[in-house]
Amino acid sequence: AAISVGVLSGAELLDLCYEEDSRAAVDMNVVQTASGKYIEVQGTAEGQPYDRKRLNSLLDVAQVGLDSLYKKQQAAIEGLR
Repeated sequence: AAISVGVLSGAELLDLCYEEDSRAAVDMNVVQTASGKYIEVQGTAEGQPYDRKRLNSLLDVAQVGLDSLYKKQQAAIEGLR
């Protein structure tokens, strides 16, 4: 699954829309397997750099979205059976 996270006006957001993404101070894409292995973590600071604490926090926010996507994907697969 893949999800975007970012920081806008100091708040960490999940699954940014274009409007939010275009104004975000940090924009990050996270791609992960259902077993928790990372395929891609790509994050860009659009102004001020961010620290490890913020990176970890954004990965935690991304995990919430990824877990939700895994459940929806699994339900879709089961619906095909």
